[in-house]
Amino acid sequence: MDIRKVAEVASEHGAKTIVDNTFLTPYYQKPLELGADVVVHSATKNLNGHGDALGGVVVSSYEDAISIRKGVLRDMGAALSPFNAFLILRGLRTLALRMERHTQNATELATFLKAQKLVKRVFYPKFDRNLERNPDLKAQMSGYVGVLAFEIGGGVDEAIAFLNNLKLCTVAVSLGDTATLIEHPGLMTHAVVPKEERELLGITDNLIRVSVGLEDAVDIKADIKQALDAV
Repeated sequence: MDIRKVAEVASEHGAKTIVDNTFLTPYYQKPLELGADVVVHSATKNLNGHGDALGGVVVSSYEDAISIRKGVLRDMGAALSPFNAFLILRGLRTLALRMERHTQNATELATFLKAQKLVKRVFYPKFDRNLERNPDLKAQMSGYVGVLAFEIGGGVDEAIAFLNNLKLCTVAVSLGDTATLIEHPGLMTHAVVPKEERELLGITDNLIRVSVGLEDAVDIKADIKQALDAV
């Protein structure tokens, strides 16, 4: 989505633009410089990067921050613990290195998956034609992410069989970890969403989501290949 254009339209109507920048992180995208009013992060994911801390971050102007503090923090008490803050700060020290490796591995894996017979479709920003058709949209981010998705041939049974055959990759939700995490959205992250609504969103029974980790890409591809071959 073109953040600058959305922010311009929102501003004309007196509305705030809030961007979830969890996937791209400030390393690849800076929404405030594109006109957004508020940026939120699940710091549990890429900012921490090691799967061992829980936290969130809200970044905004001073005025918006005061409003958020008076409302959300006062009513919900959402204060980050000192130890979680320490772990997230530790993760930030390697953010650039990790994001580049995540992107490198994800690009290589996405290319690999497109050549597999059992894989019907691959979803990854680098292959999104909308980016090529919209230079402004492509220019708002300086890199891609470590998360991709693909549809496996068959249905939910084939998807489960694939997940059960994995050896190196971990079947788990979340993303941005050092390890490769693979999940079935229909049965895991989006299980509470009715099937009809999931399908309207493109979350089919044969959709698999992968948060590509920092392992050697050769090992990641080998594990996914043997799991596909065993279906």
